[in-house]
Amino acid sequence: MMNVSGKNLETALASSAPTIDKKSSSSVVSNSHARSLTEDDYRFLQKRLGTLHAKLRLGIEADHEAQVFGQGINYFHIENLKLSHLAIEACLRLTGAYWRGRRNAAQIEVRHHSVKSPQIPKSFNGYTILHLSDLHVEMSNHAMLRLAAILKEIRYDLCVLTGDYRGPSFGPYDTTLAGMSHVCAELKKPVYGVLGNHDTVCMVRGLEEIGIRMLLNEYEAITRNGQCIYVAGIDDAHFYRADNIEKAASEIPNDEFSILLSHTPEIYREAALADFNVLLAGHTHGGQICLPGQIPIMVDSVLPRYMAAGHWEYRNLIGYTSVGAGSSIVPVRFNCPPEITLHHLQCG
Repeated sequence: MMNVSGKNLETALASSAPTIDKKSSSSVVSNSHARSLTEDDYRFLQKRLGTLHAKLRLGIEADHEAQVFGQGINYFHIENLKLSHLAIEACLRLTGAYWRGRRNAAQIEVRHHSVKSPQIPKSFNGYTILHLSDLHVEMSNHAMLRLAAILKEIRYDLCVLTGDYRGPSFGPYDTTLAGMSHVCAELKKPVYGVLGNHDTVCMVRGLEEIGIRMLLNEYEAITRNGQCIYVAGIDDAHFYRADNIEKAASEIPNDEFSILLSHTPEIYREAALADFNVLLAGHTHGGQICLPGQIPIMVDSVLPRYMAAGHWEYRNLIGYTSVGAGSSIVPVRFNCPPEITLHHLQCG
């Protein structure tokens, strides 16, 4: 690691960090070249994330937010490519499949997944965790209406969200927070979430104000009848590479049942080696546009294909990759219906 003093590091990072607008009365994020934060918002990020992580995350966003090639785990990021949505939509319209894909994208399904482990405390036998991922609220209006109706009917004990609340991968996020406030109004608390590669760290304060406890390389203990399980969450590991599993897991006892929330399942090796029992993730959309048999054309991830959707296992780690409730780039789905998942804990 480069050896620099705290003062020199602060100077080195200052050039890449966004400017802090002390006069502005609201936080405004327009793009990676013109961004302002209120002094109060910046203090909030420093307090929640730590001074160094706040500066690093904001600096990385300023440098790489709209980058198409070279940043992150994989090399090519189609979601950052301008006009990609128009090209894909035009092809679908030419084939006559566009409106069918739009209808498919609104048909959210409720899936059930059993998590069986001898480390689950008896008090948590039958405990149910609702898992939402990849809402992309601005792009998925019809799906969000369907989601609101479903949330009124289902029963669960805890809700987790694994990122990508925003539709675009950069730019303003006021519409995102407004859409998320409608979703959050239907959620039973507590709710925990992590950021995805479409999300700016500047959204953290707004998300927490509407009731989502954001976990950025942090953990929470969930207690029930004197027993507990642990839920940890990491910052985006796919594009911004701001994850720190070591920090998230550092105070979780090795013999206690623990769940890691990550936007991407690509950190499955690290999660297993850190002794997490369960990894809940999203990001892949299951391919979103798939061949018959739910065979994905592209999953935008560097991982074995069997980990791109649903249940999977690696060493002692139980994994689940949600295909998401929303849609990205173009609001269509083929052979890959959107989902929300109820994870049912069972003592093994």
